[in-house]
Amino acid sequence: MNQNAVLLCGHGSRDPQAVGEFDIAAAALRARLASLAPAGDVADFAAGYLEFARPTIGEALAALRARGASRIVAVPGMLFAASHVKNDLPWEMNSFMAANPGTEIHLARDLAIDAKLLEAAAERIAAVAPQNREEALLVVVGRGTTDPDANSNIAKITRLLWEGMGFGWAETAFSGVAQPRVEGALDRAARLGFRRIVVFPYFLFTGILVKRIRAETARARARFPAIEFIDAPYLSDHERVIDAFLDRIAEAEAGVAAMNCQLCKYRIRMVGYDDAVGAPQVGHHHHVRGIGVGSDHDHPHEHPHDHPHPHEHD
Repeated sequence: MNQNAVLLCGHGSRDPQAVGEFDIAAAALRARLASLAPAGDVADFAAGYLEFARPTIGEALAALRARGASRIVAVPGMLFAASHVKNDLPWEMNSFMAANPGTEIHLARDLAIDAKLLEAAAERIAAVAPQNREEALLVVVGRGTTDPDANSNIAKITRLLWEGMGFGWAETAFSGVAQPRVEGALDRAARLGFRRIVVFPYFLFTGILVKRIRAETARARARFPAIEFIDAPYLSDHERVIDAFLDRIAEAEAGVAAMNCQLCKYRIRMVGYDDAVGAPQVGHHHHVRGIGVGSDHDHPHEHPHDHPHPHEHD
C-alpha cells in the first residue's frame, strides 16, 4: 500500500452546484498529481468538507488511513487564511492525529496572494472585458471575514488587477461580514461616471454567496440602466488554480508551508481585535458537519457563535 496521500479540504455548501464544481477541481488535481508522479508511485487522494457535504474531512482522513496512508498532506481549498484555515482545519487535523497515532498529517498553507491566481483572475476578467479597459471600472468582490488580514488581501488583489489590467478605476466589496457590501460598492461605482462596470467575484467556486453577488449586480443594472454591468466568471478549476494547489502540496511535502502571520490577529495585537490574541484553536462546525447538500437546516451565512472566532458560511 502507498503510505503517501493528499487530501483536498473544501468548505462545503448547501448549493449542489458549488459542491459539484469543487468535485470537478478535485478530479483535475487528482489527475495532475497522477500525471506528475513517477511510475508506480501515485499517492492516494481524497477530498473532504468542513460542513454541508460528505465526506467530511474526518471521514476522508479515515478512508485514506484505511487504505494504508500514514503520511497525508492536507491542502486547504480556500483562498485566504481566515478562521477556517487558522482554526477549523488545524483542529480537524490535530484531532484526527490524536485519535489515530501513527498518522502524520502536514497541513499546507492557504492559496493566498499568488501570481498564478492573479493570472487566472486576469484571464477570467479579460474574457468579458477584452479591450478599452481604461474606460471601465472593476469591482472585485471577496467573501468577507472577521479577519482583517484576509480582508486586506482582497483590497490588494483589487489593486494588482486594476494596475495590471489597466482599468480606469477599481473598487473592493465583500459578499458579507465586512464592509463595503456589494450593493453599496456598486452604487458608489455607478456615481463615478464610468459607463461600464465589471463585477468579478474573487471566489474559487459558485454557491450561495456568488449567486447573491450576481443578484446584487442585476439589481444595480436595473437601478442604473445607462450603465453596462458585466459579470466576470469566478476562478473555478482554471489550470493556474490547479497549479497553485500543486505548489502548496509541494511546499508542505518539503516542510516549508509557512503562512504569512505578520498581521494575524491571533498572534499579535491588532487595532480593534485586542481580545483575539492567543485565543484557543478550536473547530466550529460540529453542528453542520456532514448534514448534506439541500438540507432543511436553517444556518445563517454570517454569524457570531459563542466562541472567539465568529465566521461566515457559504
